[in-house]
Amino acid sequence: MTRKMGYHRILISFLLLYLLLPLIATALYAFAGKWDHTILPETWTLDWFRQMSLDARFLESLWNSFYLCGISVLLSLIIMLPTVFIVTVYFPRWEFLFKSMVILPYAVPGIVAAVGLIRTYSSGPIAISGTPYILIGAYFVAILPYMYQGLRNSMLTVDAPALLDAAEMLGVSKITAFRTVILPNILPGITVSILLSFSVLFGEFVLTNMLVGGQIETVQIYLYNRLSESGHLASTIAILYFSFILLVSIGLTKMGNFMKGGLRL
Repeated sequence: MTRKMGYHRILISFLLLYLLLPLIATALYAFAGKWDHTILPETWTLDWFRQMSLDARFLESLWNSFYLCGISVLLSLIIMLPTVFIVTVYFPRWEFLFKSMVILPYAVPGIVAAVGLIRTYSSGPIAISGTPYILIGAYFVAILPYMYQGLRNSMLTVDAPALLDAAEMLGVSKITAFRTVILPNILPGITVSILLSFSVLFGEFVLTNMLVGGQIETVQIYLYNRLSESGHLASTIAILYFSFILLVSIGLTKMGNFMKGGLRL
């Protein structure tokens, strides 16, 4: 048993090294000054990070990505959370139809969806092509499968119908039961759904570039525009991007744990 566990640890270690090796190489290149004929950089510098911190375009693109993704995820959560709860608890027969509709974004390529949205909303009474509104709407549709599946799995795991029936038998109203019983138990699933959806949207390029690429610059568009200028700058942007996603993930996880404890109180 001990030998088998040792093999598993070695296999997992090699797998982690394989996954982290590109990120480690990118980080080395972001901190490298002179790196020509050696395995490791000959000199180290923070100049590339200093340039990024002083670049107004980068800061603006970071803010654009953050607020567009944040609004889209929040809107999706506000709409999908009560919808999934109602379908799971009161209309389980509709679940197959609802699930079939939600996973449709998987079947539509990003380029096809972007072209269809541009043709639909480029003229007429609702001409919002090239504005943040069409991008928020596209983001909302793009993360429907992730948000739905995460919320649905959480409710099925805690057996939301049984919890609701038990709370109502104790004289609690449906709204109070949802707020004090269901919500605290599915909060980890909500946190995972938010993190996954936010990460997917923060790295989205095709929809963003085709819909608002000429008017709004997000982190991915900024990275694409600067790839041809300097590999060091591109590596620096990639490291900052991963660091930002990591900080957001840690922050949302901590906030979810805090809210879970508060709701239980």
